[in-house]
Amino acid sequence: MPIESSSLRVLLVAVRYFPYMGGSETHVYEVGRRLARAGVEVTVLTTDVSGRLPAFEEVDGVRIHRVLAWPTNKDYYFAPAIYRFIARGQWDLVHCQGYHSLVPPLAMLAAWRAKLPYVLTFHSGGDVSRLRSLLRGLQRAMLRPLLSRARKLIAVSAFEADFFREQLRLPGEQFVIIPNGAYLPEVPGSAGEATDEVDEGPLIVSIGRLERYKGHQRVIAALPKVLELVPNVRVRIAGVGPYESALQKMARKLGVAERVEIRPVPPGDRGSMASLLARADLVTLLSQYESQGIAVLEALALRRPVLVTATSALQELADRGLVRTVPLNSTSEAVATAMVDQLRHPLVPPNVELPMWDDCAANLLALYQTIVQDVTKSIVRGASCVS
Repeated sequence: MPIESSSLRVLLVAVRYFPYMGGSETHVYEVGRRLARAGVEVTVLTTDVSGRLPAFEEVDGVRIHRVLAWPTNKDYYFAPAIYRFIARGQWDLVHCQGYHSLVPPLAMLAAWRAKLPYVLTFHSGGDVSRLRSLLRGLQRAMLRPLLSRARKLIAVSAFEADFFREQLRLPGEQFVIIPNGAYLPEVPGSAGEATDEVDEGPLIVSIGRLERYKGHQRVIAALPKVLELVPNVRVRIAGVGPYESALQKMARKLGVAERVEIRPVPPGDRGSMASLLARADLVTLLSQYESQGIAVLEALALRRPVLVTATSALQELADRGLVRTVPLNSTSEAVATAMVDQLRHPLVPPNVELPMWDDCAANLLALYQTIVQDVTKSIVRGASCVS
């Protein structure tokens, strides 16, 4: 859907931005350049813990400002220059991306004190440790005063909107649902990954960053039982992250290391990802938490059978009859049974349309315009009352 031109000045505040890769980084990149093409004056304010990236550059019509953040070996991202940059700027609206680090509260505080309207997109995900999970409720409670002052809180799914509405005890009208976009090119006939793997049996692809909450270990734990019933099955874990060594060790301990390959798809190589998903006999995402599950939607768009855990936004896909599920606390035997059932009697989804980045950008622009118009009307009314 085309987006109309605008003269808005919008600041997108992101913890990280390209060349770093990730969900929120991709979101800011995809919507930022589309908004810029529509005539929005887009500035991205982000951090650099390395001190080696350019402090300023302009790419695809988007102005990118990077400020130093500390510490270099943690994900707190304490960046006091964020506050100063926002306080001295001239923005029509500030859009904060995510809520996990120290950057969003600092950005919201600066925008509030500068009397700038701001919105926030949660970009929520699972917790990488038990301690983080225990502290998350306290973090949301501490952020509530700033979140309650946001003009809108943006969720990517009905599940995420309901979750934060209940956790924050904020009115439903403060939330708006704008799904992320997705993109997969046509699958090449013989290119990329299609040339470097031999067809040695049914292929199970487990997708997602290599973190414990993503559930790759559940696939590996179930694999010995799966191999009893489907002797030549293979597992490809497509991702990168700190949990890789633990997954490798688990595969060796269970004696299935030769049937498990852990290798990421190169960042930004959507052709290779499409090729891998298209060749999968089963795609799994046995995650504890997903706010939207874009990777699953991509697999469904290629009409691949999918098995997920019956939790978070993944349950929405099951309710639509698009995927099969297993309970989050299932035994390895139960997971294996579900995997074999999907291999032998696959639930092949109907044609599924992916949400588009053009639609995401168009919906955000419409939201920005509505908020800025409301702010302008309030200022005019206030001036009229004074006069």
